[in-house]
Amino acid sequence: MSYRLFIANKNYSSWSMRPWVALKALDIPFEEVLTPFDGAGPQTAFTSFSPTAKVPCLHENDSVVWDSLAIIEYVAEDHPDLWPRSRAARAWARCATAEMHSGFPALRDECSMNCALRIELGTPSEGLQRDLDRLETLWCEGLQRFGGPWLAGERFTAVDAFFAPVAVRVQGYDLPLGETALAYAQRLLEHPGVAEWVSQGIAEPWVDAPHEQDCRRGRRVLADRRT
Repeated sequence: MSYRLFIANKNYSSWSMRPWVALKALDIPFEEVLTPFDGAGPQTAFTSFSPTAKVPCLHENDSVVWDSLAIIEYVAEDHPDLWPRSRAARAWARCATAEMHSGFPALRDECSMNCALRIELGTPSEGLQRDLDRLETLWCEGLQRFGGPWLAGERFTAVDAFFAPVAVRVQGYDLPLGETALAYAQRLLEHPGVAEWVSQGIAEPWVDAPHEQDCRRGRRVLADRRT
């Protein structure tokens, strides 16, 4: 085993979740190294393994890869099944993955990931509704174009792993989506790799106050699966 994947709390770290789930789903061996968040501000403990002091970060021998999408592309050089085999599906999957990597700002800002909490969101803001509309369009396009049950066809690939944290948000904030999109989100949550991440996140002993506050924002907590 030569890959070492450095991550932070599974309950909060959506960026860590993406490559972790992708590697798990394809049975690619790796060593997990988890360093918990430590309050607000720069995470100085992360500087020992990441040049940006952010997670995730992958080490292999003398190589250090410090971005979630770069990690996928790096590992895919030896494990091409991380992407769909069809050229058309692979191109679409890369575009959708890159869009998730750089887009959906309101969804990220207003619905921080928390595997344990169920939050009463209320009426989505205008920006969040735009993101949800685009999310639904994107998911339905992939499912219809490539036949499902996954976004780029019959196999779970990196594009599905990149949207796994969104499924956690859909459940945690009861986000309003159509039937097809909700069914896909549920399939993601039931995938063994995703379910393992979520259950381990709920079971973690660490509670990071800034992340908790960012999720709650004075909104009503309907359930806390840690209790």
